[in-house]
Amino acid sequence: QVQLVESGGGLVQAGGSLRLSCAASGRSLSDYVMGWFRQAPGKEREFVLAISWSNSTYYAESAMGRFTSSRDNARNTVYLQMNSLKPEDTAVYYCAASPRLWSSASPPKFAYEYNYWGQGPQVTVSS
Repeated sequence: QVQLVESGGGLVQAGGSLRLSCAASGRSLSDYVMGWFRQAPGKEREFVLAISWSNSTYYAESAMGRFTSSRDNARNTVYLQMNSLKPEDTAVYYCAASPRLWSSASPPKFAYEYNYWGQGPQVTVSS
């Protein structure tokens, strides 16, 4: 069992930056691929990126060049750094843990591949 607690989020102007943290308890995040998803009202949950235990990262097109992620396994925490934010980035952002093995060609991109989820703080980007 893994519990994921997210922090960060809030309101930011377009072009600004935010950093989200996802801290785990129960077991080490080194056993999991970590993913970030987002969901806007009335929309499906959308894949943002996935990151392996060794910090290999796979990006969705919407995140490429603007979002980065990193892991601190000693602190059992994963981070999402969001830069050059746009109003269309407004959503609830979820971190998630997947037991799937990492593959650079096919990392887990779908919600059903993740077993544990954070509570999802709101990120709002004003125009």
